[in-house]
Amino acid sequence: MKIQFTETVLRDANQSLIATRLPFSKFEPILGELDKAGYYSLECWGGATFDSCLRYLDEDPWERLRKIRKACPNTKLQMLLRGQNLLGYKHYPDDVVRKFVAKSVENGMDIIRIFDALNDMRNIEVAVDETIKRGAIASGAICFTISPIHNLESYVKVGKQMRDMGVATITIKDMAGIMGPAEAYDLVKALKEEVKLPVVVHTHCTTGLGTATLLKAAEAGADVIDTAISSFSGGTSQPPTETMAYMLRQAGFEVGLDTNVLKTINDFFKPIQAEYLKSGQLNPVVMGTDSDALVYQVPGGMLSNLVAQLTAQNRMDKFQEVLEETPRVREDLGYPPLVTPMSQMVGVQATANVLAGERYKTVSKEIKAYLRGEYGQAPGKINEEVRKKILGDEPVFTGRYADTLEPGFEKAKAEIGAKARSEEDVLSYIAFPAQAEAFFDRREAREKNTYSYAFKQV
Repeated sequence: MKIQFTETVLRDANQSLIATRLPFSKFEPILGELDKAGYYSLECWGGATFDSCLRYLDEDPWERLRKIRKACPNTKLQMLLRGQNLLGYKHYPDDVVRKFVAKSVENGMDIIRIFDALNDMRNIEVAVDETIKRGAIASGAICFTISPIHNLESYVKVGKQMRDMGVATITIKDMAGIMGPAEAYDLVKALKEEVKLPVVVHTHCTTGLGTATLLKAAEAGADVIDTAISSFSGGTSQPPTETMAYMLRQAGFEVGLDTNVLKTINDFFKPIQAEYLKSGQLNPVVMGTDSDALVYQVPGGMLSNLVAQLTAQNRMDKFQEVLEETPRVREDLGYPPLVTPMSQMVGVQATANVLAGERYKTVSKEIKAYLRGEYGQAPGKINEEVRKKILGDEPVFTGRYADTLEPGFEKAKAEIGAKARSEEDVLSYIAFPAQAEAFFDRREAREKNTYSYAFKQV
């Protein structure tokens, strides 16, 4: 049996541990070794990387992708895309989704892993279609969660819908690390037997289940697993690449990774880990195990957000109440999987309910939009009393929300004007208007300063 590996250190591993604060300059020297290690793919873009590049790292995310592509010509590059949400927190028009996918492939992307937070397949169909048209690999991702309405049958149904769209692979996306070894085995086996496509498994070590879950997934026939080089593994990140390779070799699997190259990669990242620990950007708390996620199904990133919210308001005494309120809010909303953007929305609402001393006294605009049907179809039945309290007699939209949106690319292009030097710049502006415009201004200022300096030297 053969098992392949996707390395996450360039995206999800550092997103989970250091909030995606890893600039290109830090990892550029090791890209050649990453390209030689024998990975199935390098997950290096999408998720929060786009926002972080513009907001915190002063980098053009498109240029980052092009540089990685040039340095890694032999390994497939992979990104995470939130379907109709792209990399943001709202739905975008179809023309914008298609343009974003097309430009991602044009700039070097090979695999686009596409998911919808509600597992509403209407919200990934355009991104999947454009990925296939552009000749890239479309991987449909099922958001795994546990609830009275989520079961093996419902996940296989989603897998079949993805297969019928034309995806090349199915990814099980366990964002909270709550999928146990038995659940992983059963789900992988069912997907392999009934959907008959290659299966990729993604999990986190948040609850301590990660390595066992990936081992059982491999035994059930998983084709690819997501791991992180060991110095950036564990905690809220993925299981360690080297450990999983060692374990699977002992179990009789063919593992196409070069152990010596993996050591070189890990030795490179060790001092970077130490640097982030020293600066405080890598908090030891996120490197540990938090079994609360098994009880409350709160992903590690969501847990840290709740702590930050309550700390900022000097209300950490309410932390346990907020944890207990979170699954109640989730039930009211029809059991959405707690993944971006639903995890943030549910967490903020649970906090508001506890701090106000009254449930749904204060409600975010995002929750209102969700209850109107603007994010898609809820997996389960929404509590109608809650909906009526929040929306009154407002109508609920049941169609595909993106169908109501006017084309947006040309409008945005006109808005940003000459500050955008390419279609990629326009897409950056559409995804994160304020952050992109600020980046364009800084870019122009840098170039003027460089020109002035060069002129003086002459």
